[in-house]
Amino acid sequence: MVNANEMSKEMIAALSFSESEKKSLDEAREKPIIFDTDCPETTPEQALKFKRVNPPRTKIEKRA
Repeated sequence: MVNANEMSKEMIAALSFSESEKKSLDEAREKPIIFDTDCPETTPEQALKFKRVNPPRTKIEKRA
């Protein structure tokens, strides 16, 4: 993870969203999610059947 305190103003400006990108994100937030026949909404019963692909990391692995 990057520490923003160690970044220059130019680096922070380069990583920030432009005004047009912010506008696009705001417009996307207002639109409803539309499910179709190819990708229907997941029911709670279906969600319970999902299994993790990657196992949770242990504290020892996180330090490495």
